[in-house]
Amino acid sequence: MLRIEGLKKVFNPGRVNEVTALRGVNLHLPANQFVTLIGSNGSGKTTLFNCIAGVYSPTAGRIRIDGEDVTTWAEYKRAALIGRVFQDPLLGSADTMTIAENLTLALLRSRSLGLRKGVTRERRKLFQSILEPLMLDLEHRLDTRVALLSGGQRQALTLLMASLTRPKILLLDEYTAALDPTTAKRIIDITRKIVTEQEITTLMITHNMRLALEHGDRMLMMDRGEIVLDLDAQQKNDMTIESLLAQFARVRGEPIHDDEILLASD
Repeated sequence: MLRIEGLKKVFNPGRVNEVTALRGVNLHLPANQFVTLIGSNGSGKTTLFNCIAGVYSPTAGRIRIDGEDVTTWAEYKRAALIGRVFQDPLLGSADTMTIAENLTLALLRSRSLGLRKGVTRERRKLFQSILEPLMLDLEHRLDTRVALLSGGQRQALTLLMASLTRPKILLLDEYTAALDPTTAKRIIDITRKIVTEQEITTLMITHNMRLALEHGDRMLMMDRGEIVLDLDAQQKNDMTIESLLAQFARVRGEPIHDDEILLASD
């Protein structure tokens, strides 16, 4: 489903502040696989996401989604293939618009737009039917402005918007980091239900090692722009946080000093 070959990204090439963020990344995600991605700050995780989504053009390498070479495609052109949810609940939705209006935009994002009514009666019924299973009472608040929702409600809505048109790939960029533990667990449960039912290939960045070990079919670890560890479901299930931290230290050749990744292991 997702195939990345020799992906390299260099910022400010030839200048004194040149930075190589990705160093020849190779990755293959089969259809329907749920993969967690961990790594310290600056390891290249978000740069990898931005290259997949088309935010950055790679310096070298190829990206294929469902057999289609999208390496040179603009971000807007990839919108029909990729859904993305960010860490900040305020991103991914328009706070001055209603729930129904946001869902309508998500529904139409891969279609040619014209002068026609957006929120129709039929669409309202559709939105109610897909919001009801979330059990957040959003199906009764279609005319509520998104700005009035809680962080968890907004992130759940954004997740639904990202998956509404059944994208080939779903990118989750530390999307529960800003939520309290109870709400974060609720969002993770909603995620698993959506990606399982819709069979969406999913790649999730997290700093939380416990979350990475407990969820998904596979876990990747990045360091200094490379994938340095790739664990299948069985290998991941046999890991503890302590053994994972030790493995990370062995790969790096030095102890971990990244406070964020250490704190997120609690």
